[in-house]
Amino acid sequence: MYENNMPTKDLIGVPVYFSSFDEQISQIVNWARNSQSKMVCVANVHMLIEAWRNPVFADMLKKADLVTPDGMPLVWMMKQMGVKQAERVPGMEIFQAACEQAATAQTSVFLLGSKPEVLDKICQRLKNEFPLLKIAGTQSPPFAPLSPDADMSIVQTINASGAGIVFVALGCPKQELWMAQHRHKIKAVMIGVGAVFPIYAGVLKQAPKFMRDAGFEWLFRLTQEPARLWSRYYSTIPIFIWLALKQTAIPNSKSSKIYKTKSLKINRNLQRRGLHQA
Repeated sequence: MYENNMPTKDLIGVPVYFSSFDEQISQIVNWARNSQSKMVCVANVHMLIEAWRNPVFADMLKKADLVTPDGMPLVWMMKQMGVKQAERVPGMEIFQAACEQAATAQTSVFLLGSKPEVLDKICQRLKNEFPLLKIAGTQSPPFAPLSPDADMSIVQTINASGAGIVFVALGCPKQELWMAQHRHKIKAVMIGVGAVFPIYAGVLKQAPKFMRDAGFEWLFRLTQEPARLWSRYYSTIPIFIWLALKQTAIPNSKSSKIYKTKSLKINRNLQRRGLHQA
């Protein structure tokens, strides 16, 4: 992880920042104003379990410049570990607040990911909500892996646009991998925003605030995309609950050492059975 003077808490092996929402947004916009190449990850249960299963992915998150607590379960973990001031710093609110402050700071944004029609709807809504915001460009990359030439073309397009912030919506862990590969190539702050694009565009609905605050946003999303999300939640939520309870209930104890040993054994078994996720 790169130094930015903001405090973190280790959650299942991933350092997650717990400074306030406003502080994190200010840091992002300050980086953008200075055209710094940075990587911001918006962490939830799915991302932490991906990292637990995949050491390479975990290393990417540890080297990120900022990892925010998107999901309420992460906030609850930090509160249980003594960080009483912990609060959600979710993708949708990051997207809107960063766009609002970027407009004031005369910093442009670039949208990478999703379908062209979704990007068009996002641009229209952004123009209505933030008329002073400059949208430097959009790009809808193909689902298939890019050739080196195609990838370089995207890099050149983004850098030539002068964007200070690049919102990357390729899904986890693909977007985090892309950002890690392009740090120091993209001269802007890259923020992985996942499902923010289709929700902001109105293609998907956002969970009501009471569900987001109660930690049930995942359930609302499941009702909209059951075929895509059922296996993800089934394979991550139970493991997260077990790991979170182990970390918060018995830290610095003999049992904690046993937990860490068992975690390594489980991970090795997953790899042998072909369940280790890349």
